[in-house]
Amino acid sequence: MNPIETERLVLRNFRREDADRLFAYLQAPVASCFLSLTLRDRDAAEAEAVKRSDDDEQIAVALKDTDQLIGDLFAHVEDDTVAVGWNFNPAFSGQGYAFEAARALFAHLFDDLSARRLYAYVEDHNHPSQRLCERLGMRKEGLFLDYVSFRKDDAGQPIYENTLQYALLRREWEALGGG
Repeated sequence: MNPIETERLVLRNFRREDADRLFAYLQAPVASCFLSLTLRDRDAAEAEAVKRSDDDEQIAVALKDTDQLIGDLFAHVEDDTVAVGWNFNPAFSGQGYAFEAARALFAHLFDDLSARRLYAYVEDHNHPSQRLCERLGMRKEGLFLDYVSFRKDDAGQPIYENTLQYALLRREWEALGGG
């Protein structure tokens, strides 16, 4: 992908050099939906960074001044609809980086790729991601009860989580002044 610059960030493809910073937040993911991406060591992080470097749907988010990886976005294109999401290093939370990065991604998807609709799944207990969806102008479309399991209890039984779906149509984005 061609890099996208914001005031403080660069959205770009992953690089091998991102491995240490990727490991910093994927050695113990905060959001349960990313537990399957847990990295066991630096070598696994390097392999993951290299794998992601060939995938334009996996987007590295780096500080513009230092090129330091602070998180990532994803945009899985399904015709004119795109599944979006984000995962940031908790050390960088509370500074508006996720909003800045996601807003730039949304603009790219709507303006450059002509997306009609974006949607995101968020666990019902992940309040920061819910607030981010709402700040981006996404509306809550529904709640899926016992929708998905990312882990098991001590007896080996799946622990199911409730999941919210948020979405944003191009016309809603444009009405918000994003277009």
